[in-house]
Amino acid sequence: MQFLKEEECCAEQQLLPPVSPNGLFFNSSAVSLVILAVFETEEPISLPSSRVVHLLDTRLLPVHPRFSSIIVTGEDGVKRWEKVAEVNLQDHIKTPVFPEGKSPEFYDRCFQDYFHKISGEKFSEGRPLWEFHLVKYPTLNAAGNVIFKIHHAIGDGYSLMAAMISCFTRSDDPSLPLTFPKNRIRRSSAAHGRAAFLSRALTSAVNTASDMWFSFSKTKFSEDDLSPIRSGDPAVGSRPVSVVTMTFPLDDVKEIKGRLGVTVNDVMTGTIFLGTRLYMQEMDPGSQAAETTAMVLMNTRMLQSYNSIQEMAEPKTTLAWGNHFAFLHITVPKLIGMSDGDELPSRRRALEFVRTTSATIQKKRFSLAISLTAKLLDLYRKLKGHEATASYLYKALKSTSMAVTNMVGPLEQMALADQPVKGMYFVVAGTLHDVFVTIVSYMGQLRVSVVAEKGFIDHDKLKSCIQMAFHHIYESSCH
Repeated sequence: MQFLKEEECCAEQQLLPPVSPNGLFFNSSAVSLVILAVFETEEPISLPSSRVVHLLDTRLLPVHPRFSSIIVTGEDGVKRWEKVAEVNLQDHIKTPVFPEGKSPEFYDRCFQDYFHKISGEKFSEGRPLWEFHLVKYPTLNAAGNVIFKIHHAIGDGYSLMAAMISCFTRSDDPSLPLTFPKNRIRRSSAAHGRAAFLSRALTSAVNTASDMWFSFSKTKFSEDDLSPIRSGDPAVGSRPVSVVTMTFPLDDVKEIKGRLGVTVNDVMTGTIFLGTRLYMQEMDPGSQAAETTAMVLMNTRMLQSYNSIQEMAEPKTTLAWGNHFAFLHITVPKLIGMSDGDELPSRRRALEFVRTTSATIQKKRFSLAISLTAKLLDLYRKLKGHEATASYLYKALKSTSMAVTNMVGPLEQMALADQPVKGMYFVVAGTLHDVFVTIVSYMGQLRVSVVAEKGFIDHDKLKSCIQMAFHHIYESSCH
């Protein structure tokens, strides 16, 4: 279990604070991660350049100094955020040109090619680490697409969602703020008495020791087996990828959640795990017994709901801007012993994926290993430097087979300068996994995106297996 905690934000000034340990890790020689958020418009994009410049100047840049800063190395060798004299917004706005008069199918292929191209391109030297792309051609899913490309060193998904949403308004009433679902945290029922306290303390100690050892051994001594979802190629982070998305009704997910007594995240993670195992079995029946571990990213702010930008920027608060999440090592359950004589798991046993995933995440969520690992990593950074720490975390990522992360989006429909947004999704580029799954909620839907290595992963088959897994879990729990 690896933990990332952002350093305090300081008052805006020409020379900003040193880049945090997490920012250095995400912008190191070992790892360079970029977030791309896609907003699909209902209508053709007809925004003039001047309006886009005004929007970014008045909405995005004031959100946080990092959107108008670059990373520089001082005379003392410390990397810091430094404000640029002026942000030339025209340099950050990209509008690709495709052949005119073609079909949505043609433009869909053009969009995919363009998306893959920009996901692998490095940011220009001397400019803040973000770009704004307007793709004004109709695809199969939308009349147009807007892409935010932002380096992970600026902040995590929580921070960047808040920044991106600051550029949008409510489609039905721009004077009202966008709202987000409440994040109700499950808490175990309180037990009283000395015996109960000792029992909880002993359980916590055992779980902490187990989690610490599993994380350390997975990083230093053992790696996941090679399988249909793990090639073991050391260059996987730089290889071409494909992106597929799928949508699940949030009401159906909540129905499963209510019947099983778990969280929405548990339902979707269990669905992805089951779909992944079905894919592995279909591609190679011998991979049923393969040791497969996922890195599940958990937001450690532990908030009840999304807070305002002002609250996040307050110094000395856990709401501060930056990267606040933990990497949780979660073993993907196996299909062995779960079928009733056919190649698919029985409906009843399919629910074991959700229940097992839920129990594992809950145990790790409240383990002291989170805070202990944070302290150990910080000590390691001080003794060995950020590049050595980045190398250690690189091994932690490379030893696993896949990654899963999620964000919470607004309940209401958004509009970008009067352009209604019908759908949204995000991906993380530059990852060290052959499969990286992201989940975001928006307007009563959950959008799941799968970034898969081209030529190694059959992304269409993996998509159909995940959809099949959700069908089995829904039918098992609700009918």
